[in-house]
This record gives sequence, structure tokens and C-alpha cells, in this order.
Amino acid sequence: MANRYAWVIISYIIMQFSGYAGIPLLIWLGVPRHQIVGIWSLISFLIELIIILILIRPAWKKNELRGKEPAEPLMVVIWAIVGIVLAYISQIIAGMLEMYVFDIKPGSENTKRLVEVAKLSPYFLLVTCIIGPIIEEIIFRKIIFGSLYKRMNFFLSAVISALVFAAAHFDFVHILIYTAMGLTFSFLYVISGRIIVPIIAHVAMNSIVMLINVVFADKIQDLQQKAEKLHSIIGGLF
Repeated sequence: MANRYAWVIISYIIMQFSGYAGIPLLIWLGVPRHQIVGIWSLISFLIELIIILILIRPAWKKNELRGKEPAEPLMVVIWAIVGIVLAYISQIIAGMLEMYVFDIKPGSENTKRLVEVAKLSPYFLLVTCIIGPIIEEIIFRKIIFGSLYKRMNFFLSAVISALVFAAAHFDFVHILIYTAMGLTFSFLYVISGRIIVPIIAHVAMNSIVMLINVVFADKIQDLQQKAEKLHSIIGGLF
């Protein structure tokens, strides 16, 4: 199984750099330039997900977490819901620490780039909201954290895998937030014994962020403008 996991990580690294070959190919095929990044991301991530699922198929039915029985379906649902809440709480706490302790301005450049691509190419939403989180949880939690957890305690395994998770997003300014998220997802994996739980939490978080910033961005901005006008009117009365 270790060899299969190694090939998963190798294929993931190759996928990250596949755009150097894939994007010129799409340009040659005449794909509109504003759609290229989104379309190639969807193609490459989908291929990577298929490769991963094939490679780790023998591991799906195995309980690889020491001393932990996988949660029953009802508990999976409960932990998935709790996990979404925990993920948001950890993100908020990490964000406040960055802002008030380390004087880091809120707002992730990585998230901004993803939002910009999604606005140009709606296909990209499938990557950021579904395919990407599934791949990341399999690699960073099931494989990296799971392998470390066989040899180390939970905290050390979670921190190392979370730092790798943070570094993989190339947003080092907000490494505390990504680390906090990684720790939360590792906890959800261990407490439930099922990788589907952190996957659901991760998918939900990304989906909410993209819905707010892409799908409902105009409506939210309109509501904010109306609220500001109402505030100015009320303020003028006193």
C-alpha cells in the first residue's frame, strides 16, 4: 500500500505542473483564453481523482487508524455537521489571531485567484467545491496524516500534515489559517475513523466560500449598498 500512496503523491505533483503542457494544448485547440485555466483545471483534477481512486481502492475497506473503529452512518452524518461548524470556528479564531496578534490583513490571495478564475469559467467551481477538496483530504489526511499517525502521536502528525497542507496552497501569509484547517480536518478523521467526514466538511466550506464570492456576489453587494443607504437615511434623522 505504501507504494500505491507514493504513486498518488507523485501523480498529484505531476498534476500540479500539468498546465505547462495542457494550457498550450487548449490554446492550440482554440479554446477561449478566459476559459483555459478553468477548463484545464477541471480536466487535470478529474483525471487525478480517477487515478487516486484506482490506486487506493484496496485501502477503502481497511481501517488504517490505530485503535479506532469507523463511525456508524448516523455518527458520520453528525460528525460531518459538527465538522463544518468546527472548521468555521477554527478559521475564525486563526483569522483573528492573524489580524490582532500578527497584524496580518484579512483576505487570502489564493482565494481571490480562485474566485477570479471561477467567475471567468464556471466549470472551475467543480474543482474548488468538490474535486479539489476530495483529492486534498485523501492526500493530506488519509495518506500523509494517516501514515504519520502510525508512528507518532496525534498532535505531531496533525501539525506536520497541516503544515504540508498549508504549504501546498502557496499562501504562506495565511499559513496559520491553513494549519488550523488542517488540524481540524485531522481531528475529524480520527474522531470518526472515516475520511468521508473531513471530505464533507472541506467540500461544504469551499462551497460556501465560492457561493458567497461568485454565485451570490452581486446580490450580496446589492444588499450591502441598500443597507448603507438605509443606515445613512436613519443616521440623518438623528
